[in-house]
Amino acid sequence: MEMFFSQENPIRAPKTAAPGTPSTEQSSTARCAPAPRHRTPHRPASQLPQSQFPSEDIFLVTASPVIKAVTNFKQVSKALEEFDVEEQPSSLLEKRYPNIRVIQSGVKQLKSDEHKIYTEDGKEYIYEKLCLCAGAKPKLIVEGNPYVLGIRDTDSAQAFQKNLAQAERIVVVGNGGIALELVYEVQGCEVIWAIKDKAIGNTFFDAGAAEFLLPKLTAESQESPIECKRTKYTVEGSEEKGGPPGASDKLGSALGPDWHEGLHLKGTKEFSHKVHIEILCEVKKILLQQEFVQLQQTSLTFPKGEKNVEADEVLWPVYVELTNGKIYGCNFIVSATGVVPNVEPFLDGNNFAVGEDGGLKVDKHMHTSLPDVFAAGDICTAAWEPSPVWHQMRLWTQARQMGWYAAKCMAAEALGESIDMDFSFELFAHITKFFNYKVVVLGKYNAQGLGSEHELMLRCTKGHEYVKVVMQNGRMMGAVLIGETDLEETFENLILNQMDLSAYGEDLLNPDIDIEDYFD
Repeated sequence: MEMFFSQENPIRAPKTAAPGTPSTEQSSTARCAPAPRHRTPHRPASQLPQSQFPSEDIFLVTASPVIKAVTNFKQVSKALEEFDVEEQPSSLLEKRYPNIRVIQSGVKQLKSDEHKIYTEDGKEYIYEKLCLCAGAKPKLIVEGNPYVLGIRDTDSAQAFQKNLAQAERIVVVGNGGIALELVYEVQGCEVIWAIKDKAIGNTFFDAGAAEFLLPKLTAESQESPIECKRTKYTVEGSEEKGGPPGASDKLGSALGPDWHEGLHLKGTKEFSHKVHIEILCEVKKILLQQEFVQLQQTSLTFPKGEKNVEADEVLWPVYVELTNGKIYGCNFIVSATGVVPNVEPFLDGNNFAVGEDGGLKVDKHMHTSLPDVFAAGDICTAAWEPSPVWHQMRLWTQARQMGWYAAKCMAAEALGESIDMDFSFELFAHITKFFNYKVVVLGKYNAQGLGSEHELMLRCTKGHEYVKVVMQNGRMMGAVLIGETDLEETFENLILNQMDLSAYGEDLLNPDIDIEDYFD
């Protein structure tokens, strides 16, 4: 019997299903993933012959009554992929694959030396192969504060929507994907956005790209969203359910890409965007109203200009003191400061090798340091020697790819067969949407690990597109594409082929040259 268990996390919890097939990661869950599949590049699961699927029993252990299904899968290029994520009842998975059984219960304990897992409903299961797809859990700025809200799953997203409907001002802490989406999507509510970096979106962008995006954030009216399916990172993922109604420790069903679609993210005011950014700061202290009054502190009103220092006469439920000395009152705080691998349920009594980031170390076949135990998605740390233009990042794209590849590796090991590393680990490639712009990041898009021996080439048309390429020794190592540039496939090939582009110089980004046809 082969079992995939996933005791999942927040939004960001990665999913591990093949296209069109329910995924295995969700909040606070342990589970078994769908049957491992042998993947033929660019062939959807529905086209694979049934004979390629293992016939062994597959257990999916999950604390959630629903599972995630990856649908509308589209291979945009060799490395880039788009898909939607839908919640579906587990019965659909069992109906489609008779050898899969979904067990709705959390995992209480893993005894790897006995090849057993114990579930919270008091049962035990013996496995031959086990894959842990437990995702990550929110890294909240403060634990146990009812006014600190994380957005990690469907329940906490709905709690956020409910709290926002009564809010006049919120403070958002963090500078990753969730924060970027929130500050843009929220309307009718003042937003104080506290970031520790000099510019917004530091996870994905440099200061130039941030400057390109800012006009969208400060626009008085919000545009209609463009149709742009995307994979979302789960890293930024989310956090913990909470908010004024009271925090909950129970994890729910993890969110999918475009998690805010369908939510009414509007406060009590009639304006659209109203965002003030506090840079180079973090949260020093959080004060409840009574504590704030007792300490006779002074808070600031929403800034009307760069040098606003007006004292705020309004009493707020909670106050945030920043490391730059400023204090702002608000209705609640959104903690969007990232996630940490959700390994705790499995460490006790098991000698896992753990990475510096807290994830379970896996080799190039997604195998952990323990016999017959694999891991995929946010819970794991890639411990193999990576491709020069690939790096791990806890995103939906990589979670899906890792889950698929882990299933192939489990099946191959069970059959005594060898397997090559999946092509998806050759090049880092991610497609998403921020501020209503299509965003593609490729390779070492922020010159990660390249040191000073690199150069940047830029092309920017205000309000239309932003193109940045990272060059080293005449070869393209990474790229950031914002807007409808249509360059992603060309640049992907140039990064993979490592062609010497020195002779082309600045013409590489000349808008009058059709570079796609030139390198076709």
